Amino acid sequence: MKSSLFFTGKHKEIELRILEFLNSRQDYLSASTVESTRAVGDAMQDILAENFASILGELCGRYSAQFARRSMADLAFEDQDGFYYVVDVKSHRLDTSFNMPNLTSVDRIARLYEDDRSYFAVLFIDYRIRGITAVVETVRFAPIEFLSWNCLTIGALGWGQIQVANSNMIEIRPGYSRKKWMIELCDTLLEFYPREIEKIGHRIARFEELRQHWLQKPDL
Repeated sequence: MKSSLFFTGKHKEIELRILEFLNSRQDYLSASTVESTRAVGDAMQDILAENFASILGELCGRYSAQFARRSMADLAFEDQDGFYYVVDVKSHRLDTSFNMPNLTSVDRIARLYEDDRSYFAVLFIDYRIRGITAVVETVRFAPIEFLSWNCLTIGALGWGQIQVANSNMIEIRPGYSRKKWMIELCDTLLEFYPREIEKIGHRIARFEELRQHWLQKPDL
């Protein structure tokens, strides 16, 4: 059984509800916060967290702030069928030239996806600033496996961080197979890790050389 939210098109309804909700609520920004993309993103996330259950409506079985804290995500909920969704909110100001946000660690997605009823979903919100308001132009809501590896990359932090390569170029493949995506993740990491080992080898050699240099210096 697959999520009816993402495999019957219901998520498109949620996208529209979120867009209409955010554009109808322009009371969450101020002249001091509107200049900071981080402050705008935090404000969007906070107002969504307060209202997400009502936005989901009949699709939401259980939603709480405790879910989000436990999952270390921005939002989290269960639907009426018992599927669990961890939601990462990514706001993107369209007049900025380049953004490369982190999504999640490769270890975390591997652990979460041991359960076929769990989904790591990304909520992309594209907006422009007009005066002291944020005008949302596009909302996209999809599980991470719908994101093509053409628009993703791996960052060298911990086991590796899945990142959006460029927020201006998001490629979503509706209905894409989780199995295929996870195999692609493994293939990507099996290319990534050897390159990191090579980098570490160069770093070790550099500091071995530096250590010898300092061993030979007089202690002034």
